[in-house]
Amino acid sequence: MPANALEKKENDADYLNPEQQEAVVTLDKALLVLSGAGTGKTKVLTAKIAYIIDHGYAYPSQILAVTFSNRAAGEMKERLRRLTDRSDAVWLGTFHSICARILRQHADLVGMSRDFTIIDADDQQRIVRQILKEANADPKAAPGFFSKISRWKDKGITVADMHDSSPEARIYKIYQERIRSYDSADFGDLLLYAIEVFKKSPEVLRQYREKFKYILVDEYQDTNMSQYIWLRMLCPTGQGICCVGDDDQAIYSWRGAEVGNILRFEKDFQNTKIIRLERNYRSKGHILGAASSLIAHNRQRLGKTVWTEDDQGEKVTVKRAFNGFDEAMFAAEKIEFLRRRYGVKYGETAILVRAGYQTREFEERLTAFGLPYRVVGGLKFYDRQEIKDIVAYMRLICQPNDGLAFERIINVPRRGIGAAAVAKFHAVAEEKNISLYRAAEEVFSTGELRPSLQTALGEFINLTESVRAKKNLRPAEIAKIILTETGYQEALYREQTMEAQARIENLRELLIALEEFETLGEFIEHVGLVADSARHSTEEVVSLMTLHSAKGLEFEAVFLAGWEDGVFPHNLSLRDDNLEEERRLAYVGITRARKYAFISYAENRRIYNQWQSNPPSRFLSELSSDHVDFAEREYAEEDVLRFGSVR
Repeated sequence: MPANALEKKENDADYLNPEQQEAVVTLDKALLVLSGAGTGKTKVLTAKIAYIIDHGYAYPSQILAVTFSNRAAGEMKERLRRLTDRSDAVWLGTFHSICARILRQHADLVGMSRDFTIIDADDQQRIVRQILKEANADPKAAPGFFSKISRWKDKGITVADMHDSSPEARIYKIYQERIRSYDSADFGDLLLYAIEVFKKSPEVLRQYREKFKYILVDEYQDTNMSQYIWLRMLCPTGQGICCVGDDDQAIYSWRGAEVGNILRFEKDFQNTKIIRLERNYRSKGHILGAASSLIAHNRQRLGKTVWTEDDQGEKVTVKRAFNGFDEAMFAAEKIEFLRRRYGVKYGETAILVRAGYQTREFEERLTAFGLPYRVVGGLKFYDRQEIKDIVAYMRLICQPNDGLAFERIINVPRRGIGAAAVAKFHAVAEEKNISLYRAAEEVFSTGELRPSLQTALGEFINLTESVRAKKNLRPAEIAKIILTETGYQEALYREQTMEAQARIENLRELLIALEEFETLGEFIEHVGLVADSARHSTEEVVSLMTLHSAKGLEFEAVFLAGWEDGVFPHNLSLRDDNLEEERRLAYVGITRARKYAFISYAENRRIYNQWQSNPPSRFLSELSSDHVDFAEREYAEEDVLRFGSVR
């Protein structure tokens, strides 16, 4: 291990460039590092942490580093371990995991137990549907109510802040009371409750302010208002704070991110400094030139110009297609051409679209050409039905008050305990102010149920208590007991279908994943905090995804499809005058490419079963002609003969 992060520069002259090094060693300012696409922000963050530790400016436990996904946090931890052998004590994790860690210590200040459960989006929507049913409202409206509640929480708005009597406000109030009765919290609550802890106990806030001498924030442009408030409470003056981000890549306002947080950095903190990382290590010159010429049309930006010492490479190609079929054919042919002529692997190629409905024609053409592909953003491992079922059993064993887990598995696999019985449990729980599980025990003890139902409920309670008595076993062993004794695994074997076999294989994978955990509580915490980002396989397949999903990734060749007004920029953005975020999204898309970038638009496109003829995207006219080829490149005749027609 090097003595400090900067000493590695002696062995690797390109480890840190001058601007990166300045960002690492600047400790006496509230620092904003404007890090353009591909300029090495993670390298700077990890090098800065190692520098602080190895030079004795702070103990590892006095450093807080927050990011947005478990994947990013994992990458930072791995890089940090390679730089210093004293990194394990650093408080490094996502906003939600750090807040959960704080809440576990101070849950009593907000009226919760330290064993509170973190619920996911599926559980949240299920609660909202229940509330709507009870109010004789349409349960199909649940997604809209759920979205509204989530947005309020992102903005730091609690139930106590609501002063209107709208249906949404009433649902929010009931929803919050319901999950509190389950001793549960959703992701938004983790931030809100952490803020509440600081407000209720100035002493606790003072302890954390004194504890963290240095606070580092990744992707600062993606912070929402709750995260912003939490950070400002921890570090009101900016002393010791370092925020890294790129205002030109702020593309998540739809999920609560506030680009204004990064734009007003100099107003928020005292004694500030901005360092711009502009040297790109990813893309060729023409790609960066095209992206820079586009983003320069945005007014709400701090400004920077990304450049590279690499050669200019190929110009960005703009392709006019007759329709969506023609556009997809162009992409498929060009992908195969690049592979055969230049050795660009399928796994180094991506097709990026603005909206999910655009993928169908590309999937059909790729299939017709025999090109392997995957649609990134499918159902994630912990969202699969069989995984959620077993995790719910484990949650209930760990936390008897978890009413959502109880409801999910009380009749899984089917044991004859239907909705009427569950409604009775709810009534008893509400009457006696106890959990659903305890209410079920109460009902069982009265012997009032019909014999078959009484037997089934007794077997469920006995099973749960039997496994709970073994909860100190390793999680993998507990899962095996659940799979066997509940009959869950046997029921799948009896189905003898392809779907059942796939679910059995998923459960086997769960057992492998569980081997990494020592305790049941540790595993449940992990599941509760697992990031929503899709897993990206290393298999050699073309990646087909939305532009939003592509952020943080890079590919040798990128195809940007559907650049027409109304498609991209999206029609809603044209109405809401939100073009700047759409332009940032286009910038993100172009800068995913290392060597080859292709932009396409169709003169005719079938959208929602209607043909449309939208004009080319206004963004095309904002691309500099110095870096863009608006005419198709001509290929040598032998290439066409060898590889097939190339449009």
